[in-house]
Amino acid sequence: MNIPADLKYARSDEWIRVAGNTATVGVSDYAQNELSDIVYVEMPGAGDTFTAGQSFGSVESVKAASDVYLPVGGVVAEVNAALTNRPELINQDPYGQGWIVKITLSNPADLDALMDAAAYQKYCEERKQ
Repeated sequence: MNIPADLKYARSDEWIRVAGNTATVGVSDYAQNELSDIVYVEMPGAGDTFTAGQSFGSVESVKAASDVYLPVGGVVAEVNAALTNRPELINQDPYGQGWIVKITLSNPADLDALMDAAAYQKYCEERKQ
């Protein structure tokens, strides 16, 4: 299980990478592995506004469909258009080419409620038992 140390994680298995006032969001390696082969990604539109914890789309796999939640509040600045034709990028590279949205943060303090890599790894291990 790959859990990069430079990211923050939500209990709903999304990761977030912050650079200034912009954040990139995707689903974790743990989540993509649990979902199996991803076949479709539903994404919001640029300019859509969400609060922390709000569903912003869904990921469908051969096993199940799962909502994805924004770990922090913000406005969608960009969606990963490559996922429209290549949703499997989430399986192949969840922390790189498989990102889902980039947002402009509305409340950076939302980040304080998220887990660091060590806490997220422990959380994942507890669920596998």
